[in-house]
Amino acid sequence: MMKTNKGPITQFMENYYLHFNSAALVDAAKAYEAQLDKGAKMLVSLAGAMSTAELGKIFGEVIRQDKVHIISVTGANLEEDLMNLVAHSHYERVPHYRDLTAQDEWNLLERGLNRVTDTCIPEEEAFRRLQKHIFKLWKEAEEAGERYFPHEYMYKLLLSGVLEPYYEIDIKNSWMYAAAQKNLPIVCPGWEDSTMGNIFASYVLKGELKASTVKSGIEYMTFLADWYTANSKKGIGFFQIGGGIAGDFPICVVPMLYQDMERTDTPFWSYFCQISDSTTSYGSYSGAVPNEKITWGKLDLDTPKFIIESDATIVAPLIFAYLLDM
Repeated sequence: MMKTNKGPITQFMENYYLHFNSAALVDAAKAYEAQLDKGAKMLVSLAGAMSTAELGKIFGEVIRQDKVHIISVTGANLEEDLMNLVAHSHYERVPHYRDLTAQDEWNLLERGLNRVTDTCIPEEEAFRRLQKHIFKLWKEAEEAGERYFPHEYMYKLLLSGVLEPYYEIDIKNSWMYAAAQKNLPIVCPGWEDSTMGNIFASYVLKGELKASTVKSGIEYMTFLADWYTANSKKGIGFFQIGGGIAGDFPICVVPMLYQDMERTDTPFWSYFCQISDSTTSYGSYSGAVPNEKITWGKLDLDTPKFIIESDATIVAPLIFAYLLDM
C-alpha cells in the first residue's frame, strides 16, 4: 500500500515500475525506508564519478534529512564535489564523447580538460583553486603535530569559509558541505589514487610534508570497526552505488570483526543493495551476486538483498526521491 505522503515521482514509480530492474528499484527503495523506520542506520558507498554527475543536488538533502549515517567514498568523489562547487561554470559537456578520436582527447588535455565520460573537469580552475588552501591545512596540522583523515581536511576547508568567493553553485547542492555541517562519518579507502592524494604525495616527495600527516586506510578501517560496533544494535544497512573499493572496503568490516577479532556477536549487514551496470561475471567483485557475500560472512541468509543492473545516475536519484517523499 502506497503511503499517502508520497509525492508524484514516487507515485509514478509505484504505478509503472512493476517488473525487472524497475521493480527491483522500487523494492530496494521500500526496503531502505523500512530499515530507517525500524531504527537501523545506513551506509552509502559512492563509486564511479557520482560527484561529477552532480548527485549532490539530491544526496545533500538525503544527508540533511538523516537518511544516511556514514559514507564510504572514493577520493575522487570527495574532491570532485568540491571541484564542482568552485568551478562549475568552467566544466564542459561533450555529448558526442563516443565519437572522439585520440587526437580529440589530446586536444582536450592540452586545454587542461580532464574528461569523465561526457563531462570535462577544468584542471586549472578546479584543482588549483583548492590546492593552495588544502596545502595550508596540511602544513598547519603537521606543524602542530596533528593528523587527520583526508575527509576531515576537506571538512575543515569547507567550514572555514575560505572557498566562499569561488562558489559557482548553490551550496545546498554540495553533498560534502551537507556532510561537513553534520560532521558525518566518512571512510575514504584508497584516497592516495585521487588527484588530491597525488598532490599530497608530490609534497611528500619534495620533502615539504610527511606522509603521516594524513591518516591511512588502516586507520579508516579501525575507525569503521569501532563505529560499526557502536551503531549496529538495530542494524546497519549497506547501499552501494557502483562497485570497487568504495564498496569492497567497508563491507569487509563485518567478517573482520567476526573472524579476525573473534567478536562472534557482531551482526551481519541488515540490508544490501547494489546499483551497478557490471553484469554478473567471473571473479569480479562488482559483478558478484549478493548471495556470494554470504560465503564471506558479510550478509546473513535473510538479509534483504537487491541488485539493480542499471545506470546509477538514473537509479540513485529515484531511490533518494522515494526516501524524500518526492
